[in-house]
Amino acid sequence: MTVAAPELTITPQHPTFVAEVSGADLTQPTPALVAALKAALATHGVLVFRGTGLTDDTHVALSRAFGELDDVTPYNKLGRINRLAYDELFDVSNVDAEGEIIQPGSQRGVLGKGNTLFHVDSAFNPRRAGYSLLLAHQLPPPGSGGETEFCDTRTAWDDLSPEVKERVADYVLWHSQHHSRRRASPGHPLLEEERFLPESHEFGKHKLVQVHEPSGRTNMYIANHAYRVEQLPIPEGQAEIDLLLDHATQDKYITSVEWKGVGDLVIWDNTCVMHRAVPGAFEGKFKRDMRRTTVHDASSYAWGMNEVGATWRSGLP
Repeated sequence: MTVAAPELTITPQHPTFVAEVSGADLTQPTPALVAALKAALATHGVLVFRGTGLTDDTHVALSRAFGELDDVTPYNKLGRINRLAYDELFDVSNVDAEGEIIQPGSQRGVLGKGNTLFHVDSAFNPRRAGYSLLLAHQLPPPGSGGETEFCDTRTAWDDLSPEVKERVADYVLWHSQHHSRRRASPGHPLLEEERFLPESHEFGKHKLVQVHEPSGRTNMYIANHAYRVEQLPIPEGQAEIDLLLDHATQDKYITSVEWKGVGDLVIWDNTCVMHRAVPGAFEGKFKRDMRRTTVHDASSYAWGMNEVGATWRSGLP
């Protein structure tokens, strides 16, 4: 069913989440438009826009209308060169600072494999991400892969058995992007270096079971960043995390979004969906230039079990 909203036509793409949106000029983000988009995100979790005409300037301006933005400063401090004009743009491309394709076996290529596992942005930081806005600047040829998959963790929670819900209700998860990189490339020598061990860094600590405040629904805040359950020994906690991830990533909770052209934009709410970049046959062959802004979460769960106002953030070289 197509639902009309102010300035928007919203067409659901899945029975429980994800919708394609048309009829809005995202280069002119009025307060009414942003309010309508936030309302749509509360219901659908993921919104897809085609051929937006956004540039770096208007992408960042649109994102600021949603709230305070995260930036790549922690990555820059570790030596990563930002080839983009704004530190508020996260470079999730396969292109390096010289414009060359990043090869899968390089350090950036190995670390980037973590993005192919289901995750939520910035769970590993003390203040987590709310909305993410990902814009296509250059795409590989059609049929080369590289779609983005999304997972409905609200509905996944709804479908858990009462026994599991009761057992996990009070879990606090410790998140680390170094852990998800090791999960994506198990046994890789680079990731055995001390600087990439999860225990060498601080963890973002967040409750597993939360109320998704924009919708009022219960959500399971889970990700491949999750390293341990605070209340359990590490092996036992990781077994619980794997059980929950296996449940949440069943096909019935997943939708794949195809990138059809330059200017396509996807906005999602990290506090109610997971996402991952689907590995494509273009890896190492074709350029894929994707740029993301990340809006800090403003809900009562934003800082999780971490110190409110903590200034540390995780980064990768």
